[in-house]
Amino acid sequence: MFIVEVKVGLKKGVSDPEGANTHKSLELLGFKEVASVKYLKVYRMEISAPNEAVARERVEDMCRKLLINPVVHTHEIVFL
Repeated sequence: MFIVEVKVGLKKGVSDPEGANTHKSLELLGFKEVASVKYLKVYRMEISAPNEAVARERVEDMCRKLLINPVVHTHEIVFL
């Protein structure tokens, strides 16, 4: 059993309205030290696989088929 996190973000140049709105709100609340905010989604999964290589391959397949849009998203797979 493997515990895996998939971190999904936006590619450089893609508009991030949620991050921008959060940044603006933080500034309005007096948190001027925040230089930027990026919105990320994190999926945490328990994967049953014979080894890490097979688990990674399956998670990459999940990303391609459902979790990301390769046109606008980046992703990172982290084994915990």
